[in-house]
Amino acid sequence: MPKVLISDALSPAAVQIFKDRGIEVDFQPNLGKDKEKLAEIIGNYDGLAIRSATKVSAKILEKAKNLKVIGRAGIGVDNVDIPAATQRGVIVMNTPFGNSITTAEHAITLMLALARQIPAADISTQAGKWEKNRFMGVEITGKTLGVIGCGNIGSIVADRAQGLKMKVIAFDPFLSPERALDLGVEKVELDDLFRRADFITLHTPLTEKTKNVIDAKAISKMKAGVRIINCARGGLVDEQALRAALDAGKVAGAAFDVFTTEPATENPLFQHPNVVCTPHLGAATTEAQENVALQIAEQMSDYLLRGAISNAVNFPSITAEEAPKLKPFIALADKLGSFAGQLTESGITKVCVTYEGPVAAMKIKALTSSALAGLLRPMLGEVNVVSAPVIAKERSMVVEETTREAEGDYESLITLTVTSENQERSVSGTVYADGRPRLVNIKGIRMDAEFGPSMIYVTNVDKPGFVGSFASILGAAGINIATFHLGRHARGGDAIALVEVDGTVPPEVLSKVQDLPAVRQAKPLRF
Repeated sequence: MPKVLISDALSPAAVQIFKDRGIEVDFQPNLGKDKEKLAEIIGNYDGLAIRSATKVSAKILEKAKNLKVIGRAGIGVDNVDIPAATQRGVIVMNTPFGNSITTAEHAITLMLALARQIPAADISTQAGKWEKNRFMGVEITGKTLGVIGCGNIGSIVADRAQGLKMKVIAFDPFLSPERALDLGVEKVELDDLFRRADFITLHTPLTEKTKNVIDAKAISKMKAGVRIINCARGGLVDEQALRAALDAGKVAGAAFDVFTTEPATENPLFQHPNVVCTPHLGAATTEAQENVALQIAEQMSDYLLRGAISNAVNFPSITAEEAPKLKPFIALADKLGSFAGQLTESGITKVCVTYEGPVAAMKIKALTSSALAGLLRPMLGEVNVVSAPVIAKERSMVVEETTREAEGDYESLITLTVTSENQERSVSGTVYADGRPRLVNIKGIRMDAEFGPSMIYVTNVDKPGFVGSFASILGAAGINIATFHLGRHARGGDAIALVEVDGTVPPEVLSKVQDLPAVRQAKPLRF
């Protein structure tokens, strides 16, 4: 039975979902604040469900020997060390849609509050001052709203703003012209947005590229009297530069729900009369908290029980329906990669994976990740399906995927071609009706071999006497042959023997095989 730790406050309904699905749950909602205790016990769990309080660092992950998945109830995963999780093969999931409406509504609320100075007017009025002439606001009708980041939340903000009769312009490198047209927004470059917008709202993740996307230089390009709203992530705006612009009157006002340092007990923006602040309330509605809690419980359960992957930030998604069909092909891809990796002795420059037949319609990104993991593991040790694509990229390997209809004798076929500094090697495999992966072609030579735990791979010249001599060497060493598969290009030409044996093959035995007259190469393989 999988075991999940919930280390932050999560809806009781989420706990019940885990239990109903047959998963053991340890609900410790305040544990996220105790790093030492978390590190002490995390090794006992298959899954970790968190919100924003728990910080999953590389040190925590080092202790998480059994951890398979981290589920973040919410969109932001900056409290999880993604590279460290990826290296350890831990899937990191979030719930990008559960609080989208709530966060978008909060951004619109802050924009309206900022335009009409609602918070300051409320304080003044309740203090009995009745300063009617002090709080002169601006209309938003007809104004231009600049949206930085037009993904799920940004697109909802754009829709709501259009309902308020605003003109919406958007900067997002991933926003296609077709999508912009569907949303009714004008796609612009960032400098153009700064120049034209009366209000600017941010809805982008915090990355190296987006950190301080609004700084002093950006503010200098903006209209005098611009108003800035940030309900996305602290660190997107240089708060010191914004305070200076507010003091100088360049920026008329700012409304922030997120801050560079949180909890924000002090901040450069605080105490400015034209600033509205809330304590990271973007997702703080009853509906949103319930939605993200239920969603993450379902996602984690589906992964732990069925292998389905949803909303993972470091691995392709696999539906619950796809998972059982994909599983044998993932095993095949891993073994094809392992076969090539164990035989490759020089640096790999290029990897091509070709998918033929129905397998080509499956989630080939997951299959390619599995093939890369198998390929790299013999050389690099701890490599997994999550970390393999990253490692391949770091080593400047070119990875290509090709899909096509079945052209040969097999309904579905995966061919892995590895180009190294010295040679190119291709190996093909399929999955039969029994669900077992099989090798069907090695370097153009037809085969039909299952993968065994311990095998010997021999390339030789097709001459009489090889099989007898080879078998005699193994027999004399007390090594039993489980299966024996032969293939050749043509009579007297290149041939391959793939032999499954019981137990490991001592180096001295392999050396005797290598010394046989017709043998070019003899290698032990482990699967």
